[in-house]
Amino acid sequence: MAKYSSHAWSEVQRACHRSTVSNVSWSLKTFFRWTIMVKNTGYPLVLPLSSSGKPAAYHILQYDRVSSGSFPIRKAVSISLALLIVLLFGHYFRLVPRPASESNSRILSSESQRFWGPYSPYYPVEEYQPPPDGCSITQVNILQRHGARYPTSGASKEIQASLQKLLNASKYTDMKLEFLRSYQWHLGEADLVPFGATQSFQSGAEIYHRYGHLVDDHMLPFVRASGGDRVVKSAVNWTAGFADASGQLYHPSVSVIIPETDTSNNTLEDDMCPNSRASQDEPNIWRDMFSVPIVQRLNTAAVGAEILSEDIPGLMSLCAFETVFEEKESQFCDLFSAKEFQAYEYYQDLLKYYKTGYGNPLGRVQGVGYVNELLARLEGRPVEDRTQTNSTLDSSPITFPLNRTVYADFSHDNQMVAIYGALGLFPQMRPPNPTRADPRWTWVVSRLVPFSGRMITEKVQCFEAGIPGDYIRILIDDAIQPLAFCGVGDGLCKMEAFVESQIYARLNGAGDFEKCFPE
Repeated sequence: MAKYSSHAWSEVQRACHRSTVSNVSWSLKTFFRWTIMVKNTGYPLVLPLSSSGKPAAYHILQYDRVSSGSFPIRKAVSISLALLIVLLFGHYFRLVPRPASESNSRILSSESQRFWGPYSPYYPVEEYQPPPDGCSITQVNILQRHGARYPTSGASKEIQASLQKLLNASKYTDMKLEFLRSYQWHLGEADLVPFGATQSFQSGAEIYHRYGHLVDDHMLPFVRASGGDRVVKSAVNWTAGFADASGQLYHPSVSVIIPETDTSNNTLEDDMCPNSRASQDEPNIWRDMFSVPIVQRLNTAAVGAEILSEDIPGLMSLCAFETVFEEKESQFCDLFSAKEFQAYEYYQDLLKYYKTGYGNPLGRVQGVGYVNELLARLEGRPVEDRTQTNSTLDSSPITFPLNRTVYADFSHDNQMVAIYGALGLFPQMRPPNPTRADPRWTWVVSRLVPFSGRMITEKVQCFEAGIPGDYIRILIDDAIQPLAFCGVGDGLCKMEAFVESQIYARLNGAGDFEKCFPE
C-alpha cells in the first residue's frame, strides 16, 4: 500500500497555506483519501508507472456546485492547487503495480451470462466494423462502465436474507441444493473483483490496437473517472492495458477524478436529480409473474424455506456475482433454466428503463451534462451547459482539454443509461409490456451496460467529391447505432446534423433539469 511521509504532508500544507485557500487541510485530506487507493485486495495492475518510474499523476479538485459564471479567481486557485498537488504527489510517492493474474485470461463462456442484465460480463454485440472506404477516424470518445464487482451493500443484504431462507431449510429434496449444506458467504461488497480489473486492462489494450494510430508522445489519451473506488481502479487498469499493448511506449494516466459527493457536479454519476423517482411497479409485475414456478420449485426442493417472489432476483444474481468472482460457473446457476434467465434479463431491462431510462420523466436529463461535454470535444469549442457539468473543471484546458484525439471516461451503468437516453439512442415506440416480453425489444441491459460495457463515439473524416467533411459514428459494445435521428439510419451522420439532433442537451434538458430540484 502507498505511504506518504509526514514531511511530504507538511510540505503540502505549507505550500497550500501560502495559497491562502481556506479549508485546504480538509480538502487535501480528501485528496489523499482518493489518491491513496491501492489496497491489499489482490487486484492486478492497480497503477502503472510512468517512464520516469513515478506513478501516473491525478488531478483532483474538490468543489461545490457552481453556476457557469463562477469567479475567475476561484477557478485559477482551484487549478493551481490541483497542479501543485500533482507535482508533490509525483515527487513523494511511488506505487508499484502488481502482475496481472493469468487466471483472468479465461473467458466466461456460459450462454446464460448474456441474460444477467447489468451483471453480464462485457462481450462484443457485433464484430467491429471500420468506417467506410475513404473515411478515417480523427477522434475517439470512450465512455465505459467499471469492471465486474461484488454486489453493492444494499443488494448484498437482500441477497443474504433470501439465501438464509434456503440455508434454514430442514432438508433438501433436490441434489442441486446439496452444496448449500456446507455453503458459506464469501463475497465482498461493491469492490472490483480481479476479473473486473482484467476486463478494463483488456479494454485498454483493445483500444490501443484499434486506435493506436491516433496517439503519440505528445497526444496521449485523456482519461477521467467518477470517484467511486471501483470506477477509479477500472480507469487505472485501462491505462495499464493501453500502456502494455503499446509495448510500454505510451503511458496515459487518469487525469481527473470527479468526487461522488452531494456537493460535486459530476457528469459521470447519477446523483444530481433528487426529485427523480424510479417506478418499481412494472418490474415487480413481471417479477411476480415469471417467478411463480421458480418459487414453487425451490420451496419443494428446500423444505421450510418459505421463498417468496421478491427473493428470486437476488438468488438469480448470485449466479452472476459468484461466477465473475470465482471465474468459474457458480453452482447457483444450475438452479435456474436458460428460459428463466431470459425472464430475469427482462426484469433487469424494466428496472433500468424506469430508473434512468425513458420510463422515468427525469431519467435522461441526468445524462445531458455529459452529452454537452461530448459535443464540445467533437466541435473543439468550450462546453455550453447549465446542468451537471462543473465550470471550474470544464473551462480549463488542463482538466478539460479540447485538442486530444482519444478521450476515455469511466462511469456507472445508471449514468450511462441516462446518457443513452439524452442522446436519443435505443428509442422505444411504446412503453414495455410488464406482463409479456416482446422479442423485438431492443432495450436489453446486458447489451447496453454490462460490466465493462462501453459507448464509443468516433469522429470520422470522409471525402465527398474531393472535399473533406466530418461525420459521427456511435458504437455500443461494438454494435453500430443507426442514428436515424440525424441521418439515413446507416450509422453515419454529418457532424452538423448530429449536433443539431442533440437539441435536448443543447437546451439543457428543455426544462427537465429544473424539475430535478424541490421548489
